Amino acid sequence: MTKNIVLIGMMGCGKTTVGGLLSRRLGLELADTDALIEERAGCAIRDIFRDYGEGRFRDWEWLVSRELGRREGLVVACGGGLPLQDEAIAALKESGPVFWLDRDPGGTYGSLDVSGRPLAQAGREDFVRRYQDRAPVYRRWADYIIPCAGGPQAAADLISTIYSEVCQP
Repeated sequence: MTKNIVLIGMMGCGKTTVGGLLSRRLGLELADTDALIEERAGCAIRDIFRDYGEGRFRDWEWLVSRELGRREGLVVACGGGLPLQDEAIAALKESGPVFWLDRDPGGTYGSLDVSGRPLAQAGREDFVRRYQDRAPVYRRWADYIIPCAGGPQAAADLISTIYSEVCQP
């Protein structure tokens, strides 16, 4: 059985980028929960929020996490709010270790294109506050905390080393 790698953290912290690097390096499939939801809904996340509300988005997020949690050999890049749903993140945690990509929220916001991100529309202060609110949840679910000050490649290198040493027979 090949365990999954589960990446959590704030929007824009690099989960999809780091996930792609890990996927190529380790020969695992990348599964981005937000991209899967968009594909199934047939529209962008901002449209899902606008047309159906955050509650419906979270329902889809939970369904996708359950599905991915039953698979193996994946790098799962989770939406930033997914770990706020205990059942969603628990399903993924059972499938492999959870890595929190911890990146400075001010720096993240400053480099983020917020146009397609409904929960980043209220400005930098709100984004930093959201990070502060979520950090204890991320910490609680994380098996490993990965500081992202060195960029995506450094984060992928560290995760790859940990995964190879701890998760592979």
